[in-house]
Amino acid sequence: MRPTLPALALLCLVLPAAHPFAAEAPDYVFEPDVMVPMDDGVRLATHVYRPRGEGRFPVLLMRTPYGKPDQNWGEARRYVPAGYALVAQDCRGRGKSEGTWNPFFLDREDGLATQKWIGQQTWSNGDLGTSGGSYGGWTQWASAPGASPHLKCMVPVVPFAEVYEDIAYYGGAFQLALLMGWGAAVGGINLPPEKLAEAYRHLPLNTLGNQFERPVPYLNDWIHHPTYDEFWRRRGVGDSYDTVTVPVLNIGGWYDIFSKTTLDLTDRVRERSRDRAMRRNQTVLMGPWAHGVGVRKVGDLDFGESAAVNIGEWQFQWFEYWLKGRQSGVENWPAYRLFVMGENRWRDENEWPLARTRYTPLYLSSGGRANSLRGDGLLTLDAPPTERTDTFTYDGDHPVPTAGGNNLVGAPIGPLDQSKVEERDDVLVYSTGPLPQAYEVTGPVRAVIYAASTAPDTDFTAKLVDVHPDGRAFNLCDGIVRARWRHRGAQPELLTPGRIERYEIDLWVTSNVFLPGHRVRLEVSSSNFPRFDRNANSGLPFGTDTELLEAKQTIHHGGRYASHLMLPVIPR
Repeated sequence: MRPTLPALALLCLVLPAAHPFAAEAPDYVFEPDVMVPMDDGVRLATHVYRPRGEGRFPVLLMRTPYGKPDQNWGEARRYVPAGYALVAQDCRGRGKSEGTWNPFFLDREDGLATQKWIGQQTWSNGDLGTSGGSYGGWTQWASAPGASPHLKCMVPVVPFAEVYEDIAYYGGAFQLALLMGWGAAVGGINLPPEKLAEAYRHLPLNTLGNQFERPVPYLNDWIHHPTYDEFWRRRGVGDSYDTVTVPVLNIGGWYDIFSKTTLDLTDRVRERSRDRAMRRNQTVLMGPWAHGVGVRKVGDLDFGESAAVNIGEWQFQWFEYWLKGRQSGVENWPAYRLFVMGENRWRDENEWPLARTRYTPLYLSSGGRANSLRGDGLLTLDAPPTERTDTFTYDGDHPVPTAGGNNLVGAPIGPLDQSKVEERDDVLVYSTGPLPQAYEVTGPVRAVIYAASTAPDTDFTAKLVDVHPDGRAFNLCDGIVRARWRHRGAQPELLTPGRIERYEIDLWVTSNVFLPGHRVRLEVSSSNFPRFDRNANSGLPFGTDTELLEAKQTIHHGGRYASHLMLPVIPR
C-alpha cells in the first residue's frame, strides 16, 4: 500500500534526509524485501543492508508503517561503512508485508519475532540496537519489555508506549486531530485541508470511519472503546516496565504530541527496571521541538542556533558505546538534557521532576468578568478571600479553535500567538502583571479548577501562555478534562447540573523562563478543536451524539473555591 501524502510527511519528520551522494552506488550488500516469518506464519517485507564479504556485525533495526527506505538510505551509507548491518521492515499489512494493517496491534509480537530472526542470521553478531521515530518509536517500546537477549539498546525518537493514554484519550477526551487525521492517512484516505476540517465535524463519532469513500474500520474501533479495557491493554506496555533491561536514549520536544510520555517512559524504567544498572542508563534529550526534532524554528518562534541539534550524531554515539563498547562520551551523558526556552539554552539535570522544584500556586481572581483579553482576570500569589465567579457559554457548534500546541496533523503546531483566540468571550483569561525578574517554570504543569455546569457532562480546558511585552501571547502547554472522568475511576460519573465540582487538569510539561517584563497567563475554556473532540454536553454514551447542546459554565475562585494554576518553579 503506497503511503498517502500526510503519512509521507510524518515519515520525513522522523527519518534522516537522503545522503548527499545518493547518486553514487552504495558500497554494501543490499538485500531487498526479504520475507521474514512471524510466529503466526505471516511474512514481513524486510530490507537488509550489510558490509560486503564475510563477517558478523552488530545490527540496527527500524520497523515502520510508512514505507522502507530504498537502497540509497542515508543511514545505511553512514552505518554500514562503520561496521553495522541495518534492517528496515514494513509493519504488518504495510508496504510489501503480508497480513492486515491494524495500527498498534501485534507490533510487540512482530518485533520480538524479528529480533529473534536477526539473531539467527549469519551476518549478525547477536547484538541488536533499534531506532526510528514516532510509530517507529512505538515499535521499539512495544517489544522492549521481555525483549530477546539480542536487544542491547534503543533510540526512540518522539516515542509513545501506551496507546490509550498517549494516543487515544487524554483527560477522557478523544484526541481527534491526531487519531482521525493520522488514522485516515495511513488508512489510505488523503483529504485536502478543507475536506479534513469537514470530516472532523462528523457525527456521530462512532461512525467516524464510515464517512470516506473507503471505510477505515479501526477509527470506529477506537471510538467504541472509550475506557482502558482489554482492547487497549493489547496495545500498550502496561505494567511491564520492570522487564525493560536495556539502555534507552529517548528524544523528544516540548511541543511534540508525545512530550509528556517521552519523559514518563524514562522515569518508569528508572523507577521500575529489575536491572539496577539499566535504571541509571536511561537518557532523555528534550528540545524546543514539535514532531520534527533538531530544528531551531518551531511555530512562530526561533529558538536560536543552539536548538539546531544533530540528532543523528547523538544516535551514532549511543550505538558506538552500547553495541561496540567504544568510549564515545555516552558514559558521561546526563540523565536529562533539557532545552530551557525563553533563555534558549541547554541544561543537564539528574532527575525529573527536578528535586529543587518549588510547586507554586497562582490563584485565579477577577471582578466577575474574566472573559477575553478585554476582561479583568488576574493571577495572584495569594488566594482572594472572597468567592467570585466567571461565566461563559460553551457551544460545540462554535468551539474554541486549536491554535498551535502539541499537535501532529490536522491542527496548527507549536508556539503561536494566541491573541485572536483570547478575543473570544468563551475564553477566560487570567494574567499576572509584568514580571520584575526572570521566572523559570520547568516540570509538570497542572490547573485545579472549581466549576459548575448546566450540563450532565462537559469539558474544561486550560492553557499556559507566555505573554511578551509587545502583547504577543505564546502557548507553552495545555490540557483538558472530561467531566464524566473527573474522578479517574473505572466508570464514568455524570454531573449534577449546577453542582460545584473540582477538576484537576494535566497540562503536560514544559521548560520556560518568563523573562523580565513578560506575564504568566492561564486560559480557561471548554473546547480545543480539532485537537480534541467536542463534548456534546448531553451525558449520552460516548460517540452516539448526533447534535451538540450548549452548556453554561461557571468558574469559581476565591474563598473556599481557590481555583489555581500550579507551576513547577525553579529557584534562580
